[in-house]
Amino acid sequence: MMERKQPVALRVDVVSDVMCPWCLIGWLKFQHVIKHYRGVIDFEIRWRPFELNPDMPADGVNAAEYLAQRYGVTPEQSAGNRQNIAETAQGLGFAFHWGRDFRMRNSFDAHRLLSWAEAVDDARLGDVRHHQTALKMALFRAHFSEEKDVNDKMILVEAAGDAGLNKDKARRILESDDYADVVRAEQAHWRDNGVNGVPAFILNGRMMVPGAQEPEVFMRVIDRKILGSAG
Repeated sequence: MMERKQPVALRVDVVSDVMCPWCLIGWLKFQHVIKHYRGVIDFEIRWRPFELNPDMPADGVNAAEYLAQRYGVTPEQSAGNRQNIAETAQGLGFAFHWGRDFRMRNSFDAHRLLSWAEAVDDARLGDVRHHQTALKMALFRAHFSEEKDVNDKMILVEAAGDAGLNKDKARRILESDDYADVVRAEQAHWRDNGVNGVPAFILNGRMMVPGAQEPEVFMRVIDRKILGSAG
């Protein structure tokens, strides 16, 4: 009887912003990739910070106005784009709610909590990593499904609790400058390494797959560059 091979380890750094709907859609698509390689690849997912607009005011801006100014689209085009995003997400099992007053928010504190969640996962040796991804999804839901202000400390603390993290510790982090330098350093690192837009999926620290690609795109890269090299 042939000895069964151990799964191949694959680290995936997902550079993204909580404000980015295509980052969410890209992740929902990537989950099909993870399912496809179940038992063949052990995926280690780590979320990396990227701010679409680091100068976003604390109270945010109206999403339609933001998109019009950033991309030069008309209100009608903006509404059509948002409808397309909502329908795409709905097809992947995620409910978007884009009300008239839907706002883009400052995401720096959300990234600080995500860096902390990664540290929590790293400290839990032997356990399955899950807090950081759970927090990322809680933040996506709060922002895109529930239209909550994910720059509000109370909302962030609740999201941390939903992800199984210690809410008191999350509150103390948000009341301090903890992980601020970590977020800034990581953002600079990924910019210096060619990440100018999100989402960007970095495979084993050396192969970048940009954008919210279809699962088949990732599968071709993994089959050729990861499983092929694994022999």
